Amino acid sequence: MTILETASALGLEIIQGNFEDSSLSSAYTSDLLSDVIANAKEGGALITIQAHKNTVAVATLANISVIIVCNSRPIPDDMLDAARGEGIAILLSKENQFTVSGKLYNLLSN
Repeated sequence: MTILETASALGLEIIQGNFEDSSLSSAYTSDLLSDVIANAKEGGALITIQAHKNTVAVATLANISVIIVCNSRPIPDDMLDAARGEGIAILLSKENQFTVSGKLYNLLSN
């Protein structure tokens, strides 16, 4: 499943659309950015409520393709600029992390 297919299937808003529509095979849910660096799988999605440019820096270090920000958190311009520069997609969900994680798990497991 690609990033765009994931966005469509989960009803996510594409906030930063300058990215390669790569395939997702995993996701990691965390708000502790050091935990993401240590445990997220390369090329996966990060599900979080951390909406700031440091999240993009962590995604870059962990080779994460897409950040899914939950709870309709506002996305600051500096985060968008950083993500655009790194080619990392930013998607926005109205739902909480638990719900998004469960839905994405089901999509990627089938």
